[in-house]
Amino acid sequence: MPLLSRIITTPIAIEVRRGALERLAPLLADGQISSGGKVAVIVGPGRGEEVAREIRGGLPDATFVPLRGSGSVQDALQAIEELRAGWFDAVVGIGGGRTLDAAKYAASMAGLPFVAVATTLTNDGLASPVASLASAGRKASYGVTPPLAVFVDIDHVRDAPVEHTRSGVGDVLSNLSALADWELAREVTGEPVDGLAASLARSAADALLPLAPGSDRFLTSLADSLILSGIAMSAAGSSRPCSGACHEISHALDALHSSPGLHGAQVALGALFATWWRRDEDLLAILRDAVERHGLPATPEQLGITNADFAEALLEAPRTRPGRFTVLEHRVISADAVHGVIEDYVVAITS
Repeated sequence: MPLLSRIITTPIAIEVRRGALERLAPLLADGQISSGGKVAVIVGPGRGEEVAREIRGGLPDATFVPLRGSGSVQDALQAIEELRAGWFDAVVGIGGGRTLDAAKYAASMAGLPFVAVATTLTNDGLASPVASLASAGRKASYGVTPPLAVFVDIDHVRDAPVEHTRSGVGDVLSNLSALADWELAREVTGEPVDGLAASLARSAADALLPLAPGSDRFLTSLADSLILSGIAMSAAGSSRPCSGACHEISHALDALHSSPGLHGAQVALGALFATWWRRDEDLLAILRDAVERHGLPATPEQLGITNADFAEALLEAPRTRPGRFTVLEHRVISADAVHGVIEDYVVAITS
């Protein structure tokens, strides 16, 4: 019998609006995710603590667990120990990208459903099946169960640091470069491209292209795009639709230079370079305009690193994702040529 459809894991509830947190307690009491509100709430520092105070009264049976550290594997493992020490039927994570990744990993390893409550719009981990966690000085991506519910209260994310919101924009915009790398892999190696996953990732990025930062409409669209990117990864069964050479470069910057920028800023620079290196002039013009409009870095200097630092990252980048074919694997940059390549890129992107 032919396959007539497929099942994709998506959240059963998505709330992106002003006052979205009003729906959190009722959702956790209606039996769909929790049998009655016996949940562990993993709370990140800063704004996570503020949101936790706001919702505490509506969750009388919840246990609030502060996340120690900055979202490393060790922090997640400690959270897992606390989850296993009690009796819970769901996990709620409250915080920014690192907190949600650590909480999502902890919930997945404990075998519990997860609800994401975002206090910033920093990256596309909101609804993705991937958690990015640091260990021994390097970041790695771990497959996890995606959230069953996602809450983005515009009243809260509006007050997040502007660089966090810019990072979210950069992460979504990089989808366009990642998809171009995926198409390149199909042409060169015959790797199949999942059309649905590609369409979702492209739609997420395209939705942001005409928008300027600052309005509630922009924040709502950004949240929707980050969630849609996560669902694209679930559809593909990997991060492929949202992660190409742009993310390889970012992972190398994390490993070699201790994350000189937020994730979205690093992948924005990586996407611009990768698009230039593919000689895709039309996409380069589109990305360049969007990066400039949102105040994202277009050169190593704007990210706060030297050309030599970026050169190291370019040479290391292909080793960060073994088996993933991108323009960096297609047009390999030698150690002898890398400095000249970067100089040419900077001249081209700033002229």
